[in-house]
Amino acid sequence: MIPDNVVEEVRARADIVGIIGEFVQLKRAGKDFRGLSPFKQEKTPSFFVIPAKAFFHDFSSGESGDVFSFLMKHQGMSFVDAVKYVGARSGIEVREVRRGRKGEDPRRPYYEASAHAGAFFRERLWDWEGGAAAREYLKGRGIDREIGERFGLGYAPDDWGALRDAASARGISEGILLELGLLKKSERRDRPYDAFRNRIIFPIESVSRRVLAFGGRLLGPEGKGAPKYLNSPESPIFHKGEILYGLSWAGNHIRRQGAALLVEGFMDALSLAAVGIRHAVAPLGTALTDAHARLLERYTKQVRILFDNDPAGQRATFRAADVLLAQGVHASVVTLPEGEDPDSVALSGGADAIRALVRDAVDVLDRKIAILEEHDYFSSIERTRKALDRLLPTLRAVTDPSLRDIYLSRVARHTGVQRETLEADLRDSSAPARIPGAATPARTRRPAPRFHGLGPDRALILFLLKHRDWVERAGERLGPSDLEEGSYRVIFEELIDNPELTALPEGAAPEAHRSFEDLMGEREVPPDGVFGDVVLRIENRTRDRRRVALHRELRGAREQEEKHRLVKDIQALNREERALGTDWRRSARWFAGTSRQMGELAP
Repeated sequence: MIPDNVVEEVRARADIVGIIGEFVQLKRAGKDFRGLSPFKQEKTPSFFVIPAKAFFHDFSSGESGDVFSFLMKHQGMSFVDAVKYVGARSGIEVREVRRGRKGEDPRRPYYEASAHAGAFFRERLWDWEGGAAAREYLKGRGIDREIGERFGLGYAPDDWGALRDAASARGISEGILLELGLLKKSERRDRPYDAFRNRIIFPIESVSRRVLAFGGRLLGPEGKGAPKYLNSPESPIFHKGEILYGLSWAGNHIRRQGAALLVEGFMDALSLAAVGIRHAVAPLGTALTDAHARLLERYTKQVRILFDNDPAGQRATFRAADVLLAQGVHASVVTLPEGEDPDSVALSGGADAIRALVRDAVDVLDRKIAILEEHDYFSSIERTRKALDRLLPTLRAVTDPSLRDIYLSRVARHTGVQRETLEADLRDSSAPARIPGAATPARTRRPAPRFHGLGPDRALILFLLKHRDWVERAGERLGPSDLEEGSYRVIFEELIDNPELTALPEGAAPEAHRSFEDLMGEREVPPDGVFGDVVLRIENRTRDRRRVALHRELRGAREQEEKHRLVKDIQALNREERALGTDWRRSARWFAGTSRQMGELAP
């Protein structure tokens, strides 16, 4: 764990604008900084960093949080890794200690041993004469040195003790290597021997790029006890059901693309990256798990599945799709040509061939129905009943209300079963087990009384247009991110830049132009006393938004340190609000009278 005082020191000294600016191009907007959303594709900037409050808010996706939350959501880091990342950029050494007493991170020897093994394998691939056959194999698969180094590829020599001896010379214990699965024991040998021999090595990394484990592809012929692919076993630092191969490098590309490509293995992901398809990831020789789906959901709501098109691949595709749907991720299926896999298509046709297939991806339910139709499953009552049995798991899995509604209608149309009957069938079926860590509706306190017919954003802009000498004061209290309605954010930004503003720039949205002209034409002038109440209303709303975001993060938090930090932030918000207090009666009287004259103006 990281001590609370260290976490708070890191956060206090962090340059949130500078750190987020490493990933998002930011431009000053009054007190705030704004840019295009890193979580969702957009043309008009709606992502704000508020340095005075040390947090960000993205109106397009609803994401918000502090500098640690940004790195966890955007880079997929754990809380501990996010604190270390920020600490390194803030000149603060961050060390984990054992709970209850000072000391080193107990996992540190495992990380060091894995890092050493990764460096050993890399050197044997690229700089050792004996790695020539491995280099030639990769070249034949379209993997050049640039891609190989980007993914940290290596080579394990055909030697029973090369890694063991190199690690021993560095003082790394055989016990650690045994726990990591890098060494194995045999009754026929006095000492443990190297588990990976004569294999191309694929380092398996956390999203913060720590080497956790390895996969190995055999170069020689397969035989008894020598499978084609060999992965590290579970260890104190590696849990294969929680790691996706390639995500440490593909994460940002997934966000930019707005979708992830899910493939079956190491070579599929590498081959796609080699031709410029950079948003592919793969599970590690296991079926997709709930933890995998939750990990992907941090980056995108869209996953295209590119598994083999044989019966086994189709079964794995539909199992993976149902797991994704249960986490609120929309799953589509890419149908590969018979006998092909992503690796072979990329090698023969390049990026264009892959992109053409991905463009033709279809929703998983549509793909299921198409396969059932191909096999004549809707030709009789009995076969339709069997078809329904194959469709119901997907109906049960989907959690998105809109998508569920579409699915129900689609299945009803193809099977002839009434929608009401399907809904009853789903209700009567044994409900799937609740997914650990899944979000539940948040309970939020009742919002403060709203102004009658006139929202606070509109009220603030109206006030500032009628009292230009208050613009600077407003800019000291609020930033554009505090306003929820996009048109009023635009006007506020322009007013901060030019308090004498008489017209919006031509490039502003039409809605903003209409709102500006409407308010400029309003004759009613709000009294000075309204300003403080409107600002407090907006500040309270911002606190509410931050509180909801913190509760959402708390529900999804897995590490105790992260949970503790989020609870402290919620408590601090509550104390701040109690200390301020708000009296709305004076402003409410004015707004009630104004709204009757102005008509229905609330955004």
